Amino acid sequence: MKNTAPVKTVRVVLADDHDLVRSGIKALLSMVENVEVIAEARNGAELVQLAGDLLPDIVMTDISMPVMDGITAIAEIHSTHPQVRLLVLSMYDTVDFVKRAVANGACGYLMKDAPPFELEQAIRSVMATGSYFSPSIAQRLLQPSEPTINDELTDRQIEILKLIAQGRASKEIAYELGLSPKTVDVHRTRIMERLHLSDIASLTLYAVRKGLIKP
Repeated sequence: MKNTAPVKTVRVVLADDHDLVRSGIKALLSMVENVEVIAEARNGAELVQLAGDLLPDIVMTDISMPVMDGITAIAEIHSTHPQVRLLVLSMYDTVDFVKRAVANGACGYLMKDAPPFELEQAIRSVMATGSYFSPSIAQRLLQPSEPTINDELTDRQIEILKLIAQGRASKEIAYELGLSPKTVDVHRTRIMERLHLSDIASLTLYAVRKGLIKP
Protein backbone atom coordinates (compact mmCIF):
# COMPACT_ATOMS: atom_id res chain seq x y z
CA MET A 1 0.00 0.00 0.00
CA LYS A 2 1.30 3.44 -0.96
CA ASN A 3 2.38 5.81 1.78
CA THR A 4 0.04 8.80 1.45
CA ALA A 5 1.28 10.73 4.48
CA PRO A 6 1.27 14.46 3.75
CA VAL A 7 4.61 16.09 2.94
CA LYS A 8 5.67 18.45 5.69
CA THR A 9 5.57 22.14 4.76
CA VAL A 10 8.89 23.92 5.28
CA ARG A 11 8.17 27.03 7.35
CA VAL A 12 10.42 29.99 6.54
CA VAL A 13 10.96 33.33 8.28
CA LEU A 14 12.46 35.87 5.88
CA ALA A 15 14.53 38.92 6.91
CA ASP A 16 15.67 41.83 4.74
CA ASP A 17 15.41 45.55 5.37
CA HIS A 18 14.37 46.31 1.78
CA ASP A 19 10.65 45.73 1.29
CA LEU A 20 10.95 45.19 -2.47
CA VAL A 21 13.74 42.65 -2.12
CA ARG A 22 11.85 40.80 0.59
CA SER A 23 8.65 40.79 -1.48
CA GLY A 24 10.55 39.43 -4.49
CA ILE A 25 12.12 36.61 -2.50
CA LYS A 26 8.77 35.78 -0.92
CA ALA A 27 7.14 35.64 -4.37
CA LEU A 28 9.80 33.23 -5.59
CA LEU A 29 9.43 31.03 -2.51
CA SER A 30 5.64 30.99 -2.92
CA MET A 31 6.17 29.08 -6.17
CA VAL A 32 8.18 26.37 -4.43
CA GLU A 33 6.08 23.37 -3.47
CA ASN A 34 5.68 22.74 0.27
CA VAL A 35 7.51 25.93 1.26
CA GLU A 36 5.72 28.73 3.09
CA VAL A 37 6.98 32.12 4.29
CA ILE A 38 5.25 32.43 7.65
CA ALA A 39 6.68 35.80 8.73
CA GLU A 40 8.95 38.65 7.60
CA ALA A 41 11.38 40.88 9.48
CA ARG A 42 12.92 44.23 8.55
CA ASN A 43 15.84 44.03 10.97
CA GLY A 44 17.77 41.57 13.11
CA ALA A 45 15.92 42.37 16.34
CA GLU A 46 12.56 41.62 14.71
CA LEU A 47 14.04 38.43 13.28
CA VAL A 48 15.23 37.19 16.69
CA GLN A 49 11.77 37.85 18.14
CA LEU A 50 9.92 36.12 15.30
CA ALA A 51 12.27 33.12 15.29
CA GLY A 52 11.70 32.65 19.02
CA ASP A 53 7.93 33.04 18.76
CA LEU A 54 7.38 30.88 15.66
CA LEU A 55 10.31 28.41 15.68
CA PRO A 56 10.46 28.10 11.87
CA ASP A 57 12.29 25.34 10.05
CA ILE A 58 14.49 27.86 8.25
CA VAL A 59 15.46 31.48 8.77
CA MET A 60 16.59 33.16 5.56
CA THR A 61 18.33 36.44 6.32
CA ASP A 62 20.36 39.27 4.87
CA ILE A 63 23.49 40.36 6.75
CA SER A 64 23.46 44.16 6.65
CA MET A 65 20.31 45.33 8.45
CA PRO A 66 19.48 48.13 10.91
CA VAL A 67 18.99 47.81 14.69
CA MET A 68 20.76 44.42 14.73
CA ASP A 69 22.78 42.98 11.84
CA GLY A 70 22.13 39.53 10.42
CA ILE A 71 25.21 37.85 11.88
CA THR A 72 24.38 39.01 15.42
CA ALA A 73 20.80 37.78 14.90
CA ILE A 74 22.08 34.43 13.62
CA ALA A 75 24.28 34.05 16.73
CA GLU A 76 21.37 34.82 19.07
CA ILE A 77 18.95 32.46 17.32
CA HIS A 78 21.52 29.68 17.11
CA SER A 79 22.34 29.91 20.80
CA THR A 80 18.70 29.80 21.95
CA HIS A 81 17.07 27.71 19.20
CA PRO A 82 19.79 25.50 17.66
CA GLN A 83 17.20 23.43 15.80
CA VAL A 84 16.35 26.40 13.52
CA ARG A 85 18.37 26.22 10.31
CA LEU A 86 19.97 29.57 9.42
CA LEU A 87 20.51 30.43 5.77
CA VAL A 88 22.19 33.66 4.64
CA LEU A 89 21.04 35.38 1.45
CA SER A 90 23.42 38.27 0.87
CA MET A 91 25.13 40.57 -1.62
CA TYR A 92 28.44 40.11 0.25
CA ASP A 93 30.61 37.22 -0.91
CA THR A 94 33.90 37.82 0.91
CA VAL A 95 35.50 34.96 2.81
CA ASP A 96 35.30 37.07 5.96
CA PHE A 97 31.51 37.35 5.79
CA VAL A 98 30.95 33.69 5.00
CA LYS A 99 33.23 32.43 7.75
CA ARG A 100 31.76 34.85 10.31
CA ALA A 101 28.25 33.71 9.39
CA VAL A 102 29.18 30.03 9.69
CA ALA A 103 31.09 30.59 12.96
CA ASN A 104 27.96 32.16 14.44
CA GLY A 105 25.64 29.34 13.39
CA ALA A 106 24.70 29.73 9.70
CA CYS A 107 24.42 26.41 7.87
CA GLY A 108 24.07 27.89 4.39
CA TYR A 109 25.00 30.90 2.27
CA LEU A 110 23.92 32.01 -1.17
CA MET A 111 24.07 35.23 -3.14
CA LYS A 112 21.21 37.60 -3.93
CA ASP A 113 22.12 37.43 -7.62
CA ALA A 114 21.76 33.64 -7.65
CA PRO A 115 19.34 32.18 -10.20
CA PRO A 116 15.81 31.65 -8.77
CA PHE A 117 16.06 27.84 -8.90
CA GLU A 118 18.94 28.05 -6.41
CA LEU A 119 16.58 29.28 -3.69
CA GLU A 120 14.67 26.01 -3.85
CA GLN A 121 17.90 24.04 -4.12
CA ALA A 122 19.25 25.76 -1.00
CA ILE A 123 16.11 25.09 1.05
CA ARG A 124 15.89 21.43 -0.02
CA SER A 125 19.59 20.88 0.70
CA VAL A 126 19.48 22.57 4.11
CA MET A 127 16.46 20.48 5.11
CA ALA A 128 17.91 17.22 3.75
CA THR A 129 21.62 17.50 4.60
CA GLY A 130 21.85 20.40 7.05
CA SER A 131 23.87 22.73 4.84
CA TYR A 132 24.07 24.52 1.50
CA PHE A 133 26.74 26.76 -0.01
CA SER A 134 26.39 28.05 -3.55
CA PRO A 135 29.27 27.10 -5.89
CA SER A 136 30.80 30.60 -5.85
CA ILE A 137 30.70 30.69 -2.04
CA ALA A 138 32.21 27.20 -1.78
CA GLN A 139 35.12 28.44 -3.93
CA ARG A 140 35.57 31.46 -1.67
CA LEU A 141 35.82 29.18 1.35
CA LEU A 142 38.88 27.56 -0.18
CA GLN A 143 40.67 30.93 -0.31
CA PRO A 144 42.83 32.19 2.58
CA SER A 145 40.93 34.37 5.04
CA GLU A 146 41.68 38.04 5.43
CA PRO A 147 41.58 39.32 9.04
CA THR A 148 38.04 39.72 10.34
CA ILE A 149 36.89 43.04 11.75
CA ASN A 150 36.95 41.45 15.23
CA ASP A 151 40.63 40.60 14.72
CA GLU A 152 41.39 44.23 13.97
CA LEU A 153 39.09 46.24 16.27
CA THR A 154 37.45 45.98 19.69
CA ASP A 155 33.65 45.80 20.02
CA ARG A 156 33.55 49.46 21.13
CA GLN A 157 35.71 50.53 18.19
CA ILE A 158 33.43 48.65 15.78
CA GLU A 159 30.43 50.41 17.31
CA ILE A 160 32.07 53.84 16.91
CA LEU A 161 33.34 53.09 13.40
CA LYS A 162 29.82 52.17 12.28
CA LEU A 163 28.48 55.52 13.51
CA ILE A 164 31.39 57.45 11.96
CA ALA A 165 30.73 55.73 8.63
CA GLN A 166 27.08 56.78 8.89
CA GLY A 167 28.25 60.40 8.93
CA ARG A 168 27.64 61.03 12.63
CA ALA A 169 29.66 63.77 14.37
CA SER A 170 31.72 63.10 17.51
CA LYS A 171 29.18 64.89 19.72
CA GLU A 172 26.30 62.78 18.34
CA ILE A 173 28.26 59.55 18.82
CA ALA A 174 29.28 60.60 22.33
CA TYR A 175 25.66 61.32 23.29
CA GLU A 176 24.38 58.02 21.84
CA LEU A 177 27.05 55.88 23.54
CA GLY A 178 27.29 57.78 26.80
CA LEU A 179 30.87 58.89 26.19
CA SER A 180 32.63 62.25 26.04
CA PRO A 181 33.38 63.74 22.59
CA LYS A 182 37.08 63.62 23.50
CA THR A 183 36.86 59.85 24.16
CA VAL A 184 35.18 59.37 20.78
CA ASP A 185 37.99 61.33 19.10
CA VAL A 186 40.59 59.17 20.85
CA HIS A 187 38.81 56.01 19.65
CA ARG A 188 38.67 57.36 16.09
CA THR A 189 42.42 58.08 16.12
CA ARG A 190 43.16 54.57 17.41
CA ILE A 191 40.85 53.00 14.81
CA MET A 192 42.72 54.84 12.05
CA GLU A 193 46.07 53.74 13.50
CA ARG A 194 45.00 50.11 13.75
CA LEU A 195 43.63 50.03 10.20
CA HIS A 196 46.42 52.19 8.75
CA LEU A 197 43.86 54.60 7.31
CA SER A 198 44.19 58.36 7.20
CA ASP A 199 40.75 59.85 6.54
CA ILE A 200 37.01 59.41 7.08
CA ALA A 201 36.41 58.40 3.44
CA SER A 202 38.78 55.44 3.86
CA LEU A 203 37.09 54.47 7.13
CA THR A 204 33.71 54.56 5.39
CA LEU A 205 34.96 52.33 2.54
CA TYR A 206 36.33 49.88 5.11
CA ALA A 207 32.97 49.85 6.93
CA VAL A 208 31.17 49.09 3.65
CA ARG A 209 33.62 46.29 2.79
CA LYS A 210 33.13 44.71 6.20
CA GLY A 211 29.33 45.02 6.00
CA LEU A 212 28.89 47.53 8.84
CA ILE A 213 26.93 49.82 6.54
CA LYS A 214 25.34 49.41 3.14
CA PRO A 215 27.07 50.92 0.08
